[in-house]
Amino acid sequence: MLSDKLLSILVCPNCKTDLDYNENENRLICGPCNLSYKIENGIPNMLVDEAEKLK
Repeated sequence: MLSDKLLSILVCPNCKTDLDYNENENRLICGPCNLSYKIENGIPNMLVDEAEKLK
C-alpha cells in the first residue's frame, strides 16, 4: 500500500498527469497514456519502457 502523501505527488512520467492507484492489482494507472506501472516491494517502477499497456 502506498501512502496518500506519495500518491498525491506521483504523476505519469510520460504525460505528467495524475495517476490512479489500483489497490487490488497494486499498480498505478495512467488513463490518458493507457499505461500501468507496477509497484514492487512498496516502490513504484515509474520507467515508461517497463510500463505495461492496458487492454
